[in-house]
Amino acid sequence: MAAATTSTKLSGLANALVQSGRLLEADAEAIQSQAGVDETGFVTQLVQSKKMSSLEVAEFAARTFGFPLLDLTAIDADHLPNDVLDAKLIRSRRVLALQKRGNRLFIATSDPANLRALDDVRFKTSLTVEPVVVEDDKLGKLIDKIAEATDTTLQNLAGDDINLEFTDEEALAQKDEGASAEIDDAPVVRFLQKILLDAINAGVSDIHFEPYEKYYRIRYRLDGILSEVAQPPLAIKEKLSSRIKVISKLDISEKRVPQDGRMKLVLSKNRAIDFRVSTLPTLYGEKIVMRILDPSSATLGVDALGYEPDQKEFLLNAVRRPYGMVLVTGPTGSGKTVSLYTCLNILNEPGVNISTAEDPAEINLPGVNQVNVNDKAGLTFSAALKSFLRQDPDVIMVGEIRDLETADISIKAAQTGHMVLSTLHTNDAPGTLTRLMNMGVAPFNIASAVILITAQRLARRLCKCKQPIEIPREALLRAGYTEEDLDGSWQPYGHIGCEICKGTGYKGRVGIYQVMPISDEMSRIIMKNGTAHDIADQAKREGIRDLRQSGLIKVKAGLTTLEEIEAVTNE
Repeated sequence: MAAATTSTKLSGLANALVQSGRLLEADAEAIQSQAGVDETGFVTQLVQSKKMSSLEVAEFAARTFGFPLLDLTAIDADHLPNDVLDAKLIRSRRVLALQKRGNRLFIATSDPANLRALDDVRFKTSLTVEPVVVEDDKLGKLIDKIAEATDTTLQNLAGDDINLEFTDEEALAQKDEGASAEIDDAPVVRFLQKILLDAINAGVSDIHFEPYEKYYRIRYRLDGILSEVAQPPLAIKEKLSSRIKVISKLDISEKRVPQDGRMKLVLSKNRAIDFRVSTLPTLYGEKIVMRILDPSSATLGVDALGYEPDQKEFLLNAVRRPYGMVLVTGPTGSGKTVSLYTCLNILNEPGVNISTAEDPAEINLPGVNQVNVNDKAGLTFSAALKSFLRQDPDVIMVGEIRDLETADISIKAAQTGHMVLSTLHTNDAPGTLTRLMNMGVAPFNIASAVILITAQRLARRLCKCKQPIEIPREALLRAGYTEEDLDGSWQPYGHIGCEICKGTGYKGRVGIYQVMPISDEMSRIIMKNGTAHDIADQAKREGIRDLRQSGLIKVKAGLTTLEEIEAVTNE
């Protein structure tokens, strides 16, 4: 009985070897334990122990699990699809892509019972994985050969074989459509494309290219958290930044001042991703940050943003009114742009004339007249707004109200039969009204024009690996729950971590909102020069939930954790 219990602790292949009598259980356990210590695979450790040869293990695995057996010496490494799997996954999971046929990917592995490795490949590629059994020693040599070739290629970028340092005339030529095919074939281009595609597939919002004195790193911002994904050779930093600046139509000869640009990556006939590119001179080179602008995020629909049913009704009723001002507030990175574009999509119909002034326009919307403001050329937000009013608009969207002139024109437009959407950087909805007063907008104009304010934050969404946890009653009450809320009808969840969420316990984000329609009583408070506290008290009397209360609802629904809500709503 004890032996049967012990054997279940073994991996699939180890257990099969024990059950068949090819390996003693004690030996299998010792080999598997040593493999964990040495951070090698079970098969590699088994072969090193000389209990079985690579060929014997491969033949047994193929026969036992019903997968084909392949001799890797018959494979030409130069013809393998090396761009399907990244080097980190190849090394850590000891797998190799052999062939891609349709949506099927044939994978070389010495342990076809290693479901974790196969699941990682499946998740990374979104393809159907077909294992092919190979000898472990030959697999290891081929992986080392491919990895060495990749490293050598990257190191070669530091040499003189590729020249991305152009004269002014050459730089201008490279900005044209007919860019050199030689440059397009360069390893630095392939490396950059891989970084961009991996970021898009992972749902990353920003990519950071950061040069330092002794190393160069690349970081992704995923679900609001920055993490390092690569450290390419320091010597390629100039070539990589030059390549990014060329395709973003920036001046590659200018490295002393910040620059802003855009680039587009076409993934298919139906999908293209825009990148907003910003360069910044630092002590050891130019830091580049690329913001990924996915147009599909603007077409998710209001239901996907996380509004509660009553909040959604308030918002839709406001934006569908013929005139008035709707303001979206929150810090940078809180999802204001997506919320505004979602509202514009709702209003974007053939009979509606929509104009937007943005800095810059982040997502292209067919049917919407989008204008990039350009302060140097005199095209400010206020100048664009004045022009819009002569263009017979129905809906106007202002990227941000920054000054009194823009605020005044926006409010007058809202008072004269136009729907105006805009953003402000304030902590909550009541604070937005006092911010407008502090700008110098007359209280009467605010009260007559603003019809709804929504404040928002983004909280990380729990992955499917979440598990129920116990939180002390006192902690729940301190967080904002009432005694009535703690009726035992719901269960808080905690983050655990799995392969899908890369061990973080979170996957994606969910919006937390405070949606505050401006009632008659609030208008009276504004007219009397009331404070943000006065307005917040009135909102509470009217049953308007603040950001913390909205977040606590998401915790009750099992969408996120209490610690995440406390972090993002800690005013």
